[in-house]
Amino acid sequence: MPLDALCLSGVINELNTALSGARVDKIYQPGRDEVILALRSPAAGNVRLLLSANPAHPRLHLTTLPLENPEKPPMFCMLLRKHMSGARLLEIVQTPLERVAALRFEALNELGDRVERRLVLEAISHKTNLILLDGDGRILDCIRHVGLDGADKLLLQREGQPSGVQYRVLQPGMFYRLPPGVDKEDPLTADRARLEELLAAAPEEAQADRWLLDTFGGLSPLICRELAHRAGGAADVRLNLLGPEGRNRLLDQLEQLRETVKAGRFTPTMISMDGRPRDFTFLPAGQYEDAAQVEKWPAFSPLLDAFFEQRERQDRVRQKGQDLIKLVTNARDRVRRKIANQEKELAATRDRDRLRQLGDILTSNFYQMEKGMARLRTADFYDPEGGEIEIKLDPLLTPQQNAARYYKDYNRAKKAEEMLTIQLEKGRGELDYLNSVLENISLAEGERDLAEIRQELADTGYLRRPAKAKDRGRRVTSKPMEFMSTNGLRISVGKNNSQNDLLTCKLAGKGDIWFHTQKIHGSHVILWTKGGQPDLQSLNEAACLAAWFSQARDSGKVPVDYTPVRYVKKPGGARPGMVVYTTYETAQVTPDGELAKRLRVK
Repeated sequence: MPLDALCLSGVINELNTALSGARVDKIYQPGRDEVILALRSPAAGNVRLLLSANPAHPRLHLTTLPLENPEKPPMFCMLLRKHMSGARLLEIVQTPLERVAALRFEALNELGDRVERRLVLEAISHKTNLILLDGDGRILDCIRHVGLDGADKLLLQREGQPSGVQYRVLQPGMFYRLPPGVDKEDPLTADRARLEELLAAAPEEAQADRWLLDTFGGLSPLICRELAHRAGGAADVRLNLLGPEGRNRLLDQLEQLRETVKAGRFTPTMISMDGRPRDFTFLPAGQYEDAAQVEKWPAFSPLLDAFFEQRERQDRVRQKGQDLIKLVTNARDRVRRKIANQEKELAATRDRDRLRQLGDILTSNFYQMEKGMARLRTADFYDPEGGEIEIKLDPLLTPQQNAARYYKDYNRAKKAEEMLTIQLEKGRGELDYLNSVLENISLAEGERDLAEIRQELADTGYLRRPAKAKDRGRRVTSKPMEFMSTNGLRISVGKNNSQNDLLTCKLAGKGDIWFHTQKIHGSHVILWTKGGQPDLQSLNEAACLAAWFSQARDSGKVPVDYTPVRYVKKPGGARPGMVVYTTYETAQVTPDGELAKRLRVK
């Protein structure tokens, strides 16, 4: 994702305007790699600033997303609270052409003296870090400690002496040094003559976007492709095909980029394909033409919030619930193999009538048989054409015992069919349940939701109960998702099987409306009617939510069954989340993520 140095400068420019003079009210650390500062700003009011040191997509911006905090704050969060609670944000400074942002604060120390604190976000892919510094530039702590083994080499130039090498160690007590820079040209300081000189020295066969990326610092591949497209009409145009006019246009585009960034005229832009966010940038993007949807946003913060919302949630769930995903996936695969073997055994029992027929044929031919025979060839009176058949015999058995063996195999196959049918029904029910748990894990919004799923798996025997006695009796409960329809009716959506049972079987009234995708794993949805008749729009919105919070959320049209709660029953001994229902209607609706965001009650 192209949060390059220039795009980061646009974000910082926006934040400096909105957060001038803001004070730190509260500090949270909802994840291992992310910190949220709750700020009171004269310009923006009460806002939350997210600083993410996630190596996959580091960034900083204002956020409105609800992020669950752990019960016990991490040590880094406690240290931030000690040094920065009540601090005033002075400014956010970016290292030129680097993805490094330093937040300067004025805080009070233990003696009540005003001191400077800096919170440095290094948003450099796999080297991402968040570092707290004192006023002298000494490291107080950081999210990721880096010793000599993983330290960067810094080439130091000493006046009058040969250059030397130092290692950049990130440990408490060490002085902070910036990460090593990239030896590339600065597109914001190079004048026209310098640009012409660089272009003249470029290889003729080089692609324009690759030359831009290799020559200038701070540019993402997307921006380089965009500049090449504007100059030559194609993102992959080569320099030798541009011609003099095309080369002049490329230099013009570089100068326009420089003026745009220096003047702060950024255009936050989202690039989507098939309705899903794929990229973002700070310039209008024309390189995709009709292959993508390009949308301008009023500011970077809501754009980044929308872009990373689902991706961050999925990463957070994968990170915190990896053990659950592995456990349930292994159990599901084991059940699948068991069902496949039972289906083969069941198919083998379908020919059992032939075993009885062979027993009948042997019984009617005792007079031809004697002990020690290995086979009997006789007429098959079950054959419409009256042909002969050869039947295998056990030489150690009498004729009567051979016939009895075929009857016994027939009865065994008949009993096996009955038992296998029962076992297959149980196995398919177990498979449905495990698939529903996997869907519930994907809906989890935080550690509390995952803890409730762990509790459910322990109750159903898939997970061991806590070893400590104090933890065995403690029950974790989380709340279902809450929505409000356009016409003011409350809609509740369960995030796991425990919440589904709670909503449907205990909380909902008999006149409230229950929704669920037809034969597709998903959440139970309750439309609270307040004892009245719900309007059609509220019914449709609740059905859309049921479709969105299901395995069919990427489908075009999804069948959703709905009925009053009085017709929904939970059979005795049924697994969590499993119900039966009658007297229902079915609506064909389209899953709508934007509707879910708009109706969600914060």
